[in-house]
Amino acid sequence: MSRVPYPTELSWGDVDPASHPFDPDAVAQVVHSLGPARRVPSRTDPDIDLTRVNWAHEVAKPWSDAMTYALVEHYGQWAAGWRWSNGEGDVDGGPVGSWCCGSHSITTPQQTLGRVVAALCEWRDWLERLVEWFEAYPLNPETLAADRILWESAARNVILHVADWTGAESGWYGHCQQVLGWFLTYWGVAPETAENLVRQAVGGRFKSWTAPDTVLAADIAERLVGPLRPEDTRWFPESGELPDHLERWLVVRESVPWPEDEGSADNGPVAPARDGAVEEFRFFDAAVDAARAAGLLAALELVRADAARGATLDFELIRGWQQHILGTPEPPSLRTHPAFAKGGAERYGIGPDTRARLDACLAQATDGRLSLAARAARAHLDVCFFHPFDDGNARAALLTLLFVLARESVTLDSVLLIRRFSHRADDPQDALGLCGSVKFHIEQSRGALAQPVVQWSSSG
Repeated sequence: MSRVPYPTELSWGDVDPASHPFDPDAVAQVVHSLGPARRVPSRTDPDIDLTRVNWAHEVAKPWSDAMTYALVEHYGQWAAGWRWSNGEGDVDGGPVGSWCCGSHSITTPQQTLGRVVAALCEWRDWLERLVEWFEAYPLNPETLAADRILWESAARNVILHVADWTGAESGWYGHCQQVLGWFLTYWGVAPETAENLVRQAVGGRFKSWTAPDTVLAADIAERLVGPLRPEDTRWFPESGELPDHLERWLVVRESVPWPEDEGSADNGPVAPARDGAVEEFRFFDAAVDAARAAGLLAALELVRADAARGATLDFELIRGWQQHILGTPEPPSLRTHPAFAKGGAERYGIGPDTRARLDACLAQATDGRLSLAARAARAHLDVCFFHPFDDGNARAALLTLLFVLARESVTLDSVLLIRRFSHRADDPQDALGLCGSVKFHIEQSRGALAQPVVQWSSSG
């Protein structure tokens, strides 16, 4: 499956309760059956030296991330919001009160899993309440001109409901803007258009720890609805097949101002005391599934051996790694049908020249005119959006990035920012954002002090 989305990235299609069946009576059984439930971390674990390990960042957060991954695999993308807590929790400004953050919410296994169950049910209840609020004002794009006041009233009430439910605490406005986008999408506005309309209407006027008064809410609602014209297909497009996001990526790829190699004296091998990829696989992936972690570790060993022997980066090389990732008897073949990701929001086409085009893109990872971070990030995104396999593409993309780094003897002490965020095929800023994350991790790894490696057991 693709990378788990950050809650702020969830679209209405991802979370719409009508599209995602849910049985609240079965949640406890499901949560207790998941891999992370068998490995709830403890501050009393003798293998963890709390004087030298940041428990919240290096233990609690990876476990919470692993639980999110497992919930999303079982329920779908919408479940990623289960820990979107009020105020300054794991994710600021959400509607969930049953979970704060790993530091405070992870205690005994029984209490911790109970909080996961309660938080997931609370998040689902919130989504169902949103539908009720949306439906409280039945809207129709065809009669928008006559019912504009009704649209504005509905939007205003959505703002006030979100402010009330989140307590208007730290970062609440981010979710409020997201919900306004969901509201417009629910009633037929194109998702990207809805996002832009919300951004323009709000204009930075929401603030943390400050609930909007009715005057501000009404003004934002008026600005939100004002540009809409029912006859304009920019707002209300006819339904049809998704565009080919692989083709969009190839256009964006050429427009991104990729950072150039500055010939810095800081270039050169990086060998931190802690191997971030190994730790990630041994804890995060092992918490999801022990076989998954073993496959990734075997693939990583092959990646580094291939880098050391100067192997050419192409589809044939990657499919050799993918055999270990998926645990298949033979290396997997190139997919033969269009692929979908991000809950169906992106579609990647397939053609007779797809493999050749992928190989041509990957060959550019040796372009010394660009910085190492840029080359690694671009190769990662190439694999993401060519989406060459039927499964495991996000893992293949990460290994591709690590291969590009390994060819220049660079090891990262963390892959957190690289792995936890998804990226859109048609947004140049997302590409630059990943590039910045890779650069940050390289610099952090280069300057990291020697730290002990925490050894995690895949058997718990």
